[in-house]
Amino acid sequence: MASGIHDSEGEDRPLAEINVTPMVDVMLVLLIIFIILAPAMANSLRVTLPKAAGESAITTDPLTVTLRPDGSTLIGEQIFQTEALARHFQDASQRNPDLILRIDGDKETPYEKVAQLLSLAQNNGIQKISFTTRTP
Repeated sequence: MASGIHDSEGEDRPLAEINVTPMVDVMLVLLIIFIILAPAMANSLRVTLPKAAGESAITTDPLTVTLRPDGSTLIGEQIFQTEALARHFQDASQRNPDLILRIDGDKETPYEKVAQLLSLAQNNGIQKISFTTRTP
């Protein structure tokens, strides 16, 4: 005879109650985990950065190259073709091995032109390259 509840006529019928003890155990474990992890997830790491008075790390003026959306390359107001730009980079890097190239690129400039300029600069001795951006 299977276990169950006897009705008034003495016949077995299935047990109709749900045992909630395992479910309560799981819920309590989850609650404890969330109580422990919630403060760690809510707080970000706060760092107080030191302040230092001193000069800028950049000791020389960077060579600024402007890329227009039409693909033209300018240094100052002068437009340079690829060969002349390569010679200019080579001369500038020989005069100053720590030269920094700063690229001012329009957001509409094709990526291909930026990649070509990076390659040209690195092939002609310029190793330090930065990009000009604006904060949103």
